[in-house]
Amino acid sequence: MTGRSSKTGGPHSGRHAGGRPRKFSEPSRPITITLPATTLRQLQQIDSDRGRAIVKLAKNAAPESAGQAGVEIVEISDDSGLVVIGPAPSLRKIDFLQLVEVAPARFLLALAPGHGFHQLEIALTDLMDDLPAENGERLLISRLLGHIRAFRKSEGVSMAQILLLRLKTAT
Repeated sequence: MTGRSSKTGGPHSGRHAGGRPRKFSEPSRPITITLPATTLRQLQQIDSDRGRAIVKLAKNAAPESAGQAGVEIVEISDDSGLVVIGPAPSLRKIDFLQLVEVAPARFLLALAPGHGFHQLEIALTDLMDDLPAENGERLLISRLLGHIRAFRKSEGVSMAQILLLRLKTAT
């Protein structure tokens, strides 16, 4: 024996035991995905490693990861704001409400003609009553309902119309 320590690369040395070094600090797994060439070029601009580029985009798009509360009031002028929410598929149960995606996982609320703010508040309250306690959307819907109640009580609500075009006709 030459007196060398076994600390120079054994399985408990803290070093990676062979193969590629870990790319991410959390568990991960390989996937196969087919993307358009333009998307691949765009990913290359974000990060030379496609996997890291996809992770960066996902972290920025997902409300929880981006530190967003799921409900935002986006200022559009000195005295006006727009409600923008994260994904909440349960809201699709409200038949007069349309979620308009304006950015990845960010939606405007569009009410069908003839429906108003008060009806939305009632529908959200009813939806909360019907959602199971463990439903992950409860927090977002609760925050949305809180904003709506606060603005209603302060009489700080006005309705505006947005133009939605039907691109496909029923066949």
